[in-house]
Amino acid sequence: MTSTTARPTPPTSGPSDVERVARARRGERRRAATVTTGLAAALVAVLLVSLSVGDFQIGIPDILAAFAGDSLPRIDYVLFGLRLPRAVTGLLVGVAFGLAGALFQRLLRNPLASPDVLGISAGASAAAVLSIVVFGAGGFAVSAGAFTGSIAAAALIYVLAWQQGINGYRLVLIGIGINAALLSVVSFLMTRANITDAEQALLWRTGSLYESGWDRVVPLAGSLALLVPLALLLARALPTLQLGDDSARGLGLGVERSRIALLLAATGLIGVGTAAAGPIAFVAFLSGPIAARLVGGARPGVVPAALVGALVVLCSDLAGQHLFGAQQFPVGVVTGAVGAPYLLWLLARNNRAGRGG
Repeated sequence: MTSTTARPTPPTSGPSDVERVARARRGERRRAATVTTGLAAALVAVLLVSLSVGDFQIGIPDILAAFAGDSLPRIDYVLFGLRLPRAVTGLLVGVAFGLAGALFQRLLRNPLASPDVLGISAGASAAAVLSIVVFGAGGFAVSAGAFTGSIAAAALIYVLAWQQGINGYRLVLIGIGINAALLSVVSFLMTRANITDAEQALLWRTGSLYESGWDRVVPLAGSLALLVPLALLLARALPTLQLGDDSARGLGLGVERSRIALLLAATGLIGVGTAAAGPIAFVAFLSGPIAARLVGGARPGVVPAALVGALVVLCSDLAGQHLFGAQQFPVGVVTGAVGAPYLLWLLARNNRAGRGG
């Protein structure tokens, strides 16, 4: 009798590793698109509310009618002369800060690598306060000084941090030191100022949308029309840079050239935003982590961070105007009240994890 050997049953075919990775990436892209759409819708809603509420209430239908061309003199003055330029300035400044913060944090792979912490915003503040207190400047001259100060501070930090390349941890430490030094310069200048200049400098340092007008919106929008597309184009190199310098070079990427270009674009965004509304605290610091938690995935995009930045500024300005009764607060006071506890929590968490920030 002939014996037969049973053949093993072939394993049930399942998805390969490549298919699983592709499926996960498609899911991440769908979630990112959903979150981005939701953030854009929320931004439109908050913008309409900010245009509607105030001592002179304007209904949403009246706002839409005014945008459609129906002329009502009283509504037009309040809407287009007062509220719309303030809201548009807040939106654009939030986009600039949110995008810049995400670029810094992802490029340096450190949640503390924000312009608020690194000293770039402090450089803008020092230059602006110097312009006000020493030279008696105002308006455009203060804005130009703030932009120049942010660029100079970023260049100084980069030069001091350079040692055959840039290490994110070293750059953050040097930035914290530069930030402390520049803030001490600001404090010294404030003690030497007269009352009028000190009040003007203090309001500017806090970060405010009080004096927003179309004269600020136009140059801000023009600058962002150039900087935002450039930053988004350069951000395509971030996933490769996050693999590490050696791996990025192995893939053919010019590491230092890409890093410098990204830092310049992010610094330019901070400079024009700060020139328009002052160094609004913690917007750049908060936007990236909030967007990353919403989007999820290993490589969240920078567009959600820009939208989160705009939402943070608009919501904070709305709260500062209307949440505390007759007392109004600059937008920077509200964002500082939200951002400071988050910074303390982040430092405590990193220390417990042994990363030291």
